[in-house]
Amino acid sequence: MKKRASFTGKLGFVLSAAGASVGLGNIWRFPYLCAKYGGGTYLITYIILAATFGYTMIMAETAIGRMSQKSPVGAFAHFSKKKSYRFGGWINAIVPMLIVPYYSVIGGWVIKYLFDYITKPAKKIATDGYFSDFISGATPEIWFIIFALLTTVIVYMGVQSGIERVSKILMPILVVLAAVICVYTMTRPGAGAGIKYLLVPSTKRFSWMTIVTAMQQMFYSLSIAMGILITFGSYMKKEVSIEESTDQVEIFDTLIAFLAGLMIIPAVFAFSGSDAGKNLDAGPSLMFITMPKTFASFPSGRAFGLLFFLLVLFAALTSSIALMESAVSTLEDELKWSRKKSTLVIGAVMLGLGTLSALGYGILADVKIIGMQFLDFFDFITNSVIMPLAAIATCLLVTKVIGLDVVDEEVTLGGAKFVRKKIFHFMIKWLCPLFCLIILVSAVANAFGVIHL
Repeated sequence: MKKRASFTGKLGFVLSAAGASVGLGNIWRFPYLCAKYGGGTYLITYIILAATFGYTMIMAETAIGRMSQKSPVGAFAHFSKKKSYRFGGWINAIVPMLIVPYYSVIGGWVIKYLFDYITKPAKKIATDGYFSDFISGATPEIWFIIFALLTTVIVYMGVQSGIERVSKILMPILVVLAAVICVYTMTRPGAGAGIKYLLVPSTKRFSWMTIVTAMQQMFYSLSIAMGILITFGSYMKKEVSIEESTDQVEIFDTLIAFLAGLMIIPAVFAFSGSDAGKNLDAGPSLMFITMPKTFASFPSGRAFGLLFFLLVLFAALTSSIALMESAVSTLEDELKWSRKKSTLVIGAVMLGLGTLSALGYGILADVKIIGMQFLDFFDFITNSVIMPLAAIATCLLVTKVIGLDVVDEEVTLGGAKFVRKKIFHFMIKWLCPLFCLIILVSAVANAFGVIHL
C-alpha cells in the first residue's frame, strides 16, 4: 500500500492550511463586503462567526481527514457504506474542481496588474475603462494560463517539496507586505475616517444581510466545504493538536482579512475625499478599479501598486495550490492514478473551464447561464449552492455517523486539550446546518429574483 504523504509537523500544516485560507477571499472579497455592509459592524459579526461557525467546521473537516487518512470521497466512504454519504464526499470533492479554474482567472488578472505596475505609470492603469477594456479582450486567457501553470507546477512537486515549502516562504512574506502597506495607508492624511469606519460598529449599519454575507464569507475565507481541510487533515500527523492548529489558522486568517481592510478602506477615505462613500460601494471592482485610482493619487503610487498586487498574488497562489491539491488528491485516492497523471488531468480541467471564465467578459460575453457570465455562474453555483450542501453533509456525517465522542477522542489524542468542546458540539449539531441552509435558500432565491439581497 502506498504510504500517504504528510506535512513535516505542526508548522507545515498551519502554514499550508493558512495559505489555503488566506487568499482572494481575504484580500479582495472581505474588504469590499466589509465596506458595503457596515465596516466595524460587519467586522465584529465576522469575528464572532469565525470563532464559532468557522472554528467548528475547520475542526470537523480536519478531524475527518486525519481519522480516515483520505481525501473527501474516501473519507466519507470510510465512515459509512451508504451511497448517500459517499455522495456527500463527492459534493465536497467537486467544489475545488469547479473553483480553481475561475479562481485562476482572477489570479491571472492579478499577474496582469502586477506586470503593469512594473512597466507602466500608475496614472495610466487608473484611467477610466482600463479594467473593462482588459477583461473584454483576448489577453485574459494568456494571464490565466500563466497563473494556472504556476499552480500546477507547485502541486506537481508534492506535499512537502511543493505545497509546504512554498507556504513556508510565501506566508511570512505576505504578512510583512500587508503590515508595510497598512502602516503607509493608515498614516496618510484623511485615513483616520477610514480606520474609524472599519473599527467602530454602528447599529444603523447592521442588517440581516450583514450576517448572511459574513456567513458566506466564512466559506471563502476559511476554505470550508472545499475538501481542502479534509485533504490537509489526512496529511496531519497524529501528535499535532487539531484544536491548537485550528486556533492558529483561524487567527492567521482573520488577521490577514483585518489587515486587508486596513490596507484598503483607509486608503479609499484618504484619497477619495467626498467620493469615499461611492468608492466603497464599488463591490468586486474595488481592487481592480478603485484601488488603482487610489494608488494614482499616492506620491509613490507605482511602487505601492506593485507591492499591493505582489501581496495579492502570493495570497491567490497559496489558495489556488490548496484547491488544486484537494482535487488531485481525490483522483489519486479514488482512481488510483499517479500524482503526475492526476495533476495533469486536473490541469486540463482547469484550462478548459477556466477558458470559459477568462473569455466570459469578451468573446463569450453573450453566452449566459441564468443571466450570469461564466465566472459569476461558477462562483454562484459553488459558493452559494454546493458549498452549503457540502457543509451540511459534513455536519451530518459527524453527528449521525461518526459520533461526537469519536471526534472528541481524535481531537484529544496524546493528551491534547479540547477547550471549546461545548461550542463545537452545539454548533455542529444545530447552528452550522441552520446557517448553511440560510445561505443556500437566500442565495438561490436572490438568483431567481424571489428576493433581492
